[in-house]
Amino acid sequence: MTLDSIDKKLLLLLQTDSKKTTKELSLKLNLSVTAVYERIKKLEREGVIGQYVALLNKSKVDKGFVVFCHLKLIQHSQEFLTKFESEVVKLSEVLECFHVSGDYDYILKIVVKDMEAYREFLVSKLTTLQHIGSTQSTFMISEVKNTTVVPV
Repeated sequence: MTLDSIDKKLLLLLQTDSKKTTKELSLKLNLSVTAVYERIKKLEREGVIGQYVALLNKSKVDKGFVVFCHLKLIQHSQEFLTKFESEVVKLSEVLECFHVSGDYDYILKIVVKDMEAYREFLVSKLTTLQHIGSTQSTFMISEVKNTTVVPV
């Protein structure tokens, strides 16, 4: 799907505040409410817009301790990768998991209450997964930039 300049503006507006009404969006885009509605529906149908979510303040829900865990599997077989990935997606503490190149196989973004909760997560959940060779944890000191806006 090719995005025109209006689609791009619409996507930026929605990424910034998805609760804007079609009327508010139409005023910003100089389009009719119907035209905006139809564009949004098309972007949803085409999979450009995947979902709408509420972004939480992690500290307000006792999940302000952010850990980036670099993880290495004992072997790089398809079976080990598939098994690890099917298990890690079930861990609610893991917000993001990326299969990466380099010294480690995966990088996980984990949120928990504090260091004690992370230790409990590591011991009782993460290291019980099969085929993990080693982990290295890096703890967030401060958040410099965090955005969900994808430039289009």
